[in-house]
Amino acid sequence: MGKPQSKQKRNISRYRIDGDAGHCSVTQVVQQYSPAHNDAVTSLASLTSDNCVSGGKDKTVVIYDWKSGCVQQKFMGHESDVTKVTCLFQSNRIFSASRDKTALMWDMYNKAGPLQEFIGHELVVTGLAVSPDGLKLCTGSRDNSMCIWDVETGDCLQSCSISRNLVTHICWVPAESRVIQTSEDKMIRIWNSHELQLWDLRQTKYKVCEYKGHLQTTAACIFLPNATSSFPLVATSGHDCTVKIWNRDTAVCVSSLYLDGTGPLTSLASSDAANLLCGSFNTGIHQLRVNLSNSCSLSEVARF
Repeated sequence: MGKPQSKQKRNISRYRIDGDAGHCSVTQVVQQYSPAHNDAVTSLASLTSDNCVSGGKDKTVVIYDWKSGCVQQKFMGHESDVTKVTCLFQSNRIFSASRDKTALMWDMYNKAGPLQEFIGHELVVTGLAVSPDGLKLCTGSRDNSMCIWDVETGDCLQSCSISRNLVTHICWVPAESRVIQTSEDKMIRIWNSHELQLWDLRQTKYKVCEYKGHLQTTAACIFLPNATSSFPLVATSGHDCTVKIWNRDTAVCVSSLYLDGTGPLTSLASSDAANLLCGSFNTGIHQLRVNLSNSCSLSEVARF
């Protein structure tokens, strides 16, 4: 791995907590580390308990030690904005997708260039997920297509196109062969990755929970790791500059944090129960602390 960049730290303050009782201003010291990107952060993923991976409009993929405030590695190879990043937790391989119509695979210890290229989409690649065994990559695009790739050879193993299926996000179901995909046509599709076969969900499409509260587009949603909380938690972020924590089963919002001046919040990542990372359009990546002993309250700790 390359030599970490020296950290630069200064303090910033002033954020607002947005809760059931209304907005209230709270003065809080927030550490400002060296920025991971010099433009909007578009995607986040957890690599280890200390490191996150991020992609940005500056065309770079960055590994950042968010506990020390240092850039660990920066990859440059895409010709346009990075749209998505993903990885397997505690692995050394990182995947990125871009508006340049490609996906790339990187090794966190090798800065020479990408290990593999996945080329075949006709428009921007907007969905990206790696299989639980790390052997296959799934991509989706605004060209209405989904592709399964061999990670080692870069060969496209399967592809399928559906009219108006403008892919927005992909998630590989842990320990299974199924891939879940969202689209601008407001549809959620589940695929069998062995044959890239679309599953018929007409008999199993009953809604479990609906989380209502964001005032603008909800851009990210993740399950938080198991914690000491008496109920499972879900975190969301939106274009309304707000991060919310929900009771997964009752859909009650248990905490909400408004990050003033960030612009649209683009992505979320979490590697433990106490910390949440949030990507933003204007102000980089925010480290948020989830205080489970205080009614799951949220507070901002650092920016980078």
